[in-house]
Amino acid sequence: MHKNNTPFYLALAVLVGLFLGSVLVVDSPLELFNKSTNEIKMKRLIDFIEQDYVDAVDTDRLLDGAITQILEDLDPHSVYIPKEKLQQISERMQGNFVGIGVQFRMIKDSLAVLQAIENGPSYKAGIVSGDRILIADTDTIFGKNLRDSALLKVLKGTAKTTVNLQVYRKKSDSLFRVTVTRGNVAIKSVLVSYMLTEAVGYVKLTRFARSSYNEFKKALTELQGLGMTQLVLDLRGNGGGFIDIANQILDEFLPEGKLMVYTKNNKGAIDEFFATKKGAFEEGALFVLMDENTASASEIVAGALQDNDKGTIVGRRSFGKGLVQQEIDLGDGSAVRLTTARYYTPTGRSIQKPYRNTDEKNQYDEDLSTRYTSGELFVKDSIKTIDSLRYTTPKGKIVYGGGGIIPDVFVAIDTTRYGSRIPFIRIQNFAFSYVDSNRKKVESWTFDAFIAQFDNNDTIAKAFREDLIKNGVTHTVSAQTYYYLKLAIATELFGDEGFYKVNQAQDVMLQKVLALIE
Repeated sequence: MHKNNTPFYLALAVLVGLFLGSVLVVDSPLELFNKSTNEIKMKRLIDFIEQDYVDAVDTDRLLDGAITQILEDLDPHSVYIPKEKLQQISERMQGNFVGIGVQFRMIKDSLAVLQAIENGPSYKAGIVSGDRILIADTDTIFGKNLRDSALLKVLKGTAKTTVNLQVYRKKSDSLFRVTVTRGNVAIKSVLVSYMLTEAVGYVKLTRFARSSYNEFKKALTELQGLGMTQLVLDLRGNGGGFIDIANQILDEFLPEGKLMVYTKNNKGAIDEFFATKKGAFEEGALFVLMDENTASASEIVAGALQDNDKGTIVGRRSFGKGLVQQEIDLGDGSAVRLTTARYYTPTGRSIQKPYRNTDEKNQYDEDLSTRYTSGELFVKDSIKTIDSLRYTTPKGKIVYGGGGIIPDVFVAIDTTRYGSRIPFIRIQNFAFSYVDSNRKKVESWTFDAFIAQFDNNDTIAKAFREDLIKNGVTHTVSAQTYYYLKLAIATELFGDEGFYKVNQAQDVMLQKVLALIE
């Protein structure tokens, strides 16, 4: 959409409230006009467009475009969420969805179950990894090249409703029917948690959803029960979530009365959030991993810990999102997330990076590629700091505002991890096929045996090379590609924990933490 259309779209956007009957869950938009000539003008315009415009008009599309255009002129994080996307986003933030509970991938035009989610409906019904779901009720799933969105419409649904599945099990070459009752399926926030060493625990936290604190608390308690005295909290790629959940997790690390974060709105009103109860890990050594995709609530956690001199922040400068959004229901299944305040760390730093400049949002959107070309992802000295945004923690550590959290210990991006010319999806598909064809053999492997003996005779690598040639791929297979193959097979066999335990050997950031501990 072009900027010169803004007045037209502005008019249409205002009409959203009028056209849908004042559906915003804030003060009625009609108060903005007080039944003035503007209101009459807007109603007349929409009537003319719908009744007399020369071509057929998709009013929903026009209104969606109008709202999007207005919000784009505010800030990068005030956004419109169409109704077809809102449910998926809401499910992720609530930490659960209603469905049959399987992770799947289309393999040769069939829906192959990668994993039945533990304690979910399919798990309880006996669905296992490798099963092919062929028919769901009267819907044929195989042989149609269906998109994930179409498959989800069939598999998801209302709680306590049933779906009759026809399933092929390759391992036993059997075809059978099973009825699965749809129910709540957890979307994990704590992807994995395990002991790195006898004393060092590791928790990978992917978001701050409604279920995240309970998941984190459970993981923390279990690791402490295994003797953990030092914790690595991995927030890399964590895009944030609910501020109250972030504060609950922070509360486990900080003494009572410590300021964790505060917000300030456009009227200057300040809301402060303090640590309360006795935290379970106030005395333990803490290391927080972050990168350029660590954002929002994750930055609140990192900033609060840094400003309170708790733990060590390791990695690269975080994303720089310090704006608070409030979700407004538009009444038709869509919503707006409107920025209503800013976050500040305990020392007074703003997390938000600049977004108003001559290039408008282009510079903001291209910030990550700019960091790459400027060298910031490779050398800490390339991170620009502003003296006027310099702050000091209670113990005298110098920290900076101006956008994102700068780590205490810098770790450059590892470009060697991009040394494969083979698409990872091809590697994943081969890994699935290999495991699927050898389930009786590979499912007896323990993880320790897998690590110690993986492809010692080069059988898997040879089969992989033959598969590439068969599919017309002539690239030389690098050592990094073989490593990715090991990761993919570990994931097929042992899930996310298998991936992370294998990956830690080449995880330079994690290896840096272990070196610091030693």
